[in-house]
Amino acid sequence: MLTLLYFLACAITISAIAWSGMLLLKPEENPLGDRLDELQKTGGAAAVQRGPKRRLGGGFWESILFFVSAIGGEDYLRDIEKSLREAGIRRREATAMYVLFNLSVMLAMMAGAIYLQWEGTLMDKLLALIAPILLGYLLPRQVLYRLVARYKRKLQEALPDTIDLLGIVLGTGLALDQAMIRVSEEMQYIYPELANEFYTVVMQVKAGQERSRAFNALVRRTGIDDIKSLAAMIIQSERFGTSLSRAMKVYADELRMRRRLRAESAIAKAGIKMLFPIIIFIFPVLFAITLGPAMISVLRGLAGGIGQPK
Repeated sequence: MLTLLYFLACAITISAIAWSGMLLLKPEENPLGDRLDELQKTGGAAAVQRGPKRRLGGGFWESILFFVSAIGGEDYLRDIEKSLREAGIRRREATAMYVLFNLSVMLAMMAGAIYLQWEGTLMDKLLALIAPILLGYLLPRQVLYRLVARYKRKLQEALPDTIDLLGIVLGTGLALDQAMIRVSEEMQYIYPELANEFYTVVMQVKAGQERSRAFNALVRRTGIDDIKSLAAMIIQSERFGTSLSRAMKVYADELRMRRRLRAESAIAKAGIKMLFPIIIFIFPVLFAITLGPAMISVLRGLAGGIGQPK
């Protein structure tokens, strides 16, 4: 009888744990979020910038974020979310995926360090874990920073041509929203990053958000000064009723001038950057090739002279 009660209690406990796990990992019913994800897949950008919801029961990824924030990692998550937005990665589960990737890299490097120090003492193992922990934390962050820099560079390169085309479309009489949609469709296969950002702004305005707030959100997402100037110009033109197409043409010429100046600056810096590889790698080889045979001949002559009797 006691054995039966014991197995019954174990079965109830296991069932309760399994049921709790299913409730924890069950995705939350969110038709609006599913529609936004569908728009993101088809249009290439999220229509609305959603803030994080740290709670259980929101699915597997949301539960991971909840546990990370519960142990004091809210600032870490906000920093990662900001970097992911600036890199053009704005899916809801992107932050949780990055956290799992960061943790996996750190654990893999720690396991490798322990394996290499398997025969060492406990102190050697603890000291060997310092470098994997630091590298496991820093390497994914550096990869993310590189993605942010690459995304910003693509937006920067796409601005002059896109702004010029936007000014031309505005000159035909279309409104700003229709012109931005038209430009996004035309630039989708050439500059998809900036086209998706424009499409996001239009979707936010159609969802009922003020145009100034939508452009300010664009500035916060990208963090580029030229886009900030563009947003300020559009907002001021709309407020004071000035011609936006002419302002776009002037601003496009200014962006091209800035791009030319950046290219000239990069060319000017190339000579200085090439100086160090030349000194470290090329000059020693040249010295060895040119002076090596002469030094060998001198040494042979000296050795022959020393060996001869006086």
